[in-house]
Amino acid sequence: MEQHQAVVVGAGIGGLTAAVALHRNGWRVTVLERAADLAPVGAGIGLAPNAQRALDVIGLGDRVRDLAAWQGDGGMRAPDGRWLARTNAAAAAARFGGPLVLLHRATLVDLLTSALPDGTVRTGAAATLTDPGDDQRPARLATPDGEIEAALVVAADGIRSTVRHSLFPEHPGPRYAGCTTWRVVVPAPERPFAPHETWGAGRLWGTQPLKDGRIYAYAMAAAPAGGRAPDDEKAELLRLFGDWHHPVPEILAAVDPCQVLRHDVHHLPDPLPAFHRGRVALLGDAAHAMMPSLGQGGNQAIEDAVVLAHHLGPADAHRTGSAPDRALAAYTADRLPRTTAIVRKAARTGAVTLLAARPAVALRSTLVGAVSRFGPGLVLRGFDGIADWRPPVAPGRPVHPA
Repeated sequence: MEQHQAVVVGAGIGGLTAAVALHRNGWRVTVLERAADLAPVGAGIGLAPNAQRALDVIGLGDRVRDLAAWQGDGGMRAPDGRWLARTNAAAAAARFGGPLVLLHRATLVDLLTSALPDGTVRTGAAATLTDPGDDQRPARLATPDGEIEAALVVAADGIRSTVRHSLFPEHPGPRYAGCTTWRVVVPAPERPFAPHETWGAGRLWGTQPLKDGRIYAYAMAAAPAGGRAPDDEKAELLRLFGDWHHPVPEILAAVDPCQVLRHDVHHLPDPLPAFHRGRVALLGDAAHAMMPSLGQGGNQAIEDAVVLAHHLGPADAHRTGSAPDRALAAYTADRLPRTTAIVRKAARTGAVTLLAARPAVALRSTLVGAVSRFGPGLVLRGFDGIADWRPPVAPGRPVHPA
């Protein structure tokens, strides 16, 4: 039977960040990924200052900040193009200690894997937890190559986490949030535009620049679960957003129908009783999947990973084989209240975003416009307590000043 010090199940953003953080603490880490390769499912990801500061702890924060593309004005618009609220990169950076960085998920995956030793990630390696372990025995996982033992298992296997279900079989699991999303990456249109998010009746569209000159666009709409376009998803986007303001029509004209990603939104509105059991820790969507309305899903997974590694500490502290029960309990105590609050706030924001009744949409626009007249600081206040988070740091370890 293979014996491992730390096994991470899932090579998404959270799992890879955890692997890097543990590796930097001296842990021997193996990452088991079900997929045949690491080609990321998804288009873009926005990293707020909270996630950037977490990445500072593992030495990648500045490399991410170098990818920042948004330097000027932006804000919230109505489908006809009216500006409902204005924000700018300088105001966001001043309030939260850094800019919002939009990058392709593949770029972030490459940054994280480059910080791991060759051979750390095993693809095509589905893993099933067979025993979470305790202070007397290691955790056990079944893989296509046989059963393995581990002193620590980090479950980063996504919203449909089999590890979560194994640990907490009575938990109701993910729930459909009532909406679906689309994501695309296309060349920039010829006419310039300001980054924006546009709220309509039961629909949302966002257009953001990437550092490489391309555009990341995303959309969300209220829809029944499991729905698909009768023709193709580009045609569906044209029906929903084709008459919206510039640059939406130009973006849609550049879309390859085969490159549109559509996913129903599920979340975990019922918090778990803990983020650990035995020698197993849950992180990211496996622990606290949330609606994308705050753009914090990946950010919170990165926070989880760094906080988990902080509480576990150096690998030397666990060489005797003792269970990391105190460290994992401290991880739950740190992360469960924070992520529960953000999951709930994301759900509330999503409900406001997807208002469909004409009077409610008109009132929402009026209120957003009234708030924006007090300046971008009031608009950004909704991210207080989220984007200004700072990671715990072990004594003697440097912290990035941002």
